[in-house]
Amino acid sequence: MSAKQQATRSLRDLLNGGDYPSGSRLPPERDLMIELGLSRRALREGLEQLEAEGLLWRHVGKGTFVGARPPERELGMSLITANTSPAELMDLCLWTEPTYARVAATRASRMDIDNLRYLLEKSAAARDIATWDIWDVRLHRAIAEATHNALALAVYDSLNAVRDEGAWRRLRNDPTTPERFDELTAHHRQIVEAIARHDPPAAEAAMRRHLRSVQHALLLEDETTDTDGSDSLATDHLPSAFQDQAS
Repeated sequence: MSAKQQATRSLRDLLNGGDYPSGSRLPPERDLMIELGLSRRALREGLEQLEAEGLLWRHVGKGTFVGARPPERELGMSLITANTSPAELMDLCLWTEPTYARVAATRASRMDIDNLRYLLEKSAAARDIATWDIWDVRLHRAIAEATHNALALAVYDSLNAVRDEGAWRRLRNDPTTPERFDELTAHHRQIVEAIARHDPPAAEAAMRRHLRSVQHALLLEDETTDTDGSDSLATDHLPSAFQDQAS
């Protein structure tokens, strides 16, 4: 058996082992060489063979990924997901969702508010993580919908697509005790009621407190908000559609 054939067989065994599902990124070549006991030349020949068969695809500067090369639009999101840290994801939530809540408090219709209250009660009734996750996601998306800004909703959906990836599921609101369910439900209620009474500062502050709590629980980071719940993000860096609402 040639070195290329041996490398190809070793790589097939690696892919079939279950540690690298479709869409995942393989370790760097130097690590694969050590793990599989291959020379650099043999490894690269094996990778080229599997790439030709559509089992792998490579992106210069990003690495080697399992599966067929996705369409360009999906490829962009896959690369973003692969290179985004949990801290970065939570940063973006904190930069966007409080502003969404603020804008929703100025623009939400009676139908929007009725829907938010319906979703609030559904999430409040959940007592297992899977059910909670369903209603939590729908509630947060409904707040984005209540901005009545299609681009803002598209940004939210892109953010949520990152969280939908298997590796990110631990970043969902993940209550594990009745007390935690109750705490997060109280957060949701504060957000929804602030939107319902058209109180933008209160809606924004309530969403920020909620997300800081999630950040602290999931990333084990100290909360960094000021005592008044404000954040250091300057409003002049917000999307232009929101600047008038956040001032």
